[in-house]
Amino acid sequence: MRLSELGELGLLAELERRGLARNIGDDAAQLGDRLVVTQDALVERVHFRLDWISWRDLGWRAAAVNLSDLAASGADPEGLLVTLAAPAETDLHDILELYEGIAETGVPVVGGDLSRAEEVILSVTALGRSARVPGRAGARPGDHVVVTGPLGAAGAAFRRQSYVRPPIRLADGKELAMTAHALLDVSDGLVVDAGHIASRSDCRIVIELERVPLAEGAELKDLGFGEDYELLAAVSTRVGYATIGHCEEGEGVAVALDGKPYELGGWQHFR
Repeated sequence: MRLSELGELGLLAELERRGLARNIGDDAAQLGDRLVVTQDALVERVHFRLDWISWRDLGWRAAAVNLSDLAASGADPEGLLVTLAAPAETDLHDILELYEGIAETGVPVVGGDLSRAEEVILSVTALGRSARVPGRAGARPGDHVVVTGPLGAAGAAFRRQSYVRPPIRLADGKELAMTAHALLDVSDGLVVDAGHIASRSDCRIVIELERVPLAEGAELKDLGFGEDYELLAAVSTRVGYATIGHCEEGEGVAVALDGKPYELGGWQHFR
C-alpha cells in the first residue's frame, strides 16, 4: 500500500499497531518531571515558498507551530532545538534573518544541527513543562466546543499567495489546560482537528459554522485549509472564548450552517 492511499493518519495508526511508535495521538509527548516535547518540520515547496514568505517570517513560523503544540499542552516553553538544512549558496544574511525571526518568539535556541540540502528544511523541537496536559481523549457529551480566536486567516492568505504569522496562544493554553477535558491546536483544518478529539474521546462533535469567528478576508472554505494555530477545546462550562459547537453521544464530526449540513475539507499529508 502506498502512502497516498494510507494517508498521514493511517500511517501513524499502522506504526502504533506494529509497536513501532506509542502514545503518539496528542500534540506533544509527555515525559517525566512534567516535561513536554514536540517537533515539527517545514519543508520548502511543501510547507512554504520562499517567494511568498520572508526569511524572518519563516523563522517565526517554524518556532510558532511548535510553540502552538506546547500551548495545546498548557506548557511553559523552556527552549528550542533547531535543525536547518539549506543549499550551500544560501546567503548568510538570510540565515541570520531566519534566526532573528525565531528569536522574536522570546524562546531561546538551545541546540540543533546544520546540514546541506538541495532545498530548505527547517525542523524545530520545542521543550516545555506543564502541570496538566488535557490531551485529546477526555471530551464528554454535553461539553462546549470553544476556539481561542478567528479562523481562516491562513487559507485566505494562501489564496493571495502569501502567509500570515501564526499566533502563539501560550497564556490561553495554560488557562484552558487547567479545566479543559480536551485541547489541541487547529493545524490541519477545523473538521480534521475536531475529528481528532471526537475519535480519541469516543464522542460526536457538532460544529455550527455560523458561530465560528472568521478572520478578516476569510471565507468558510478557508476553515478547511488549516494552519490557523488557534486552540480548540472541549470544556464543561462556558469560558471567555467563542463557543462554536458541542459534544454529544455518537462518533465523528457533524458540520452545519444555519441548521443544514455543510461539507468542509481538511489537510492530510501524503493524500
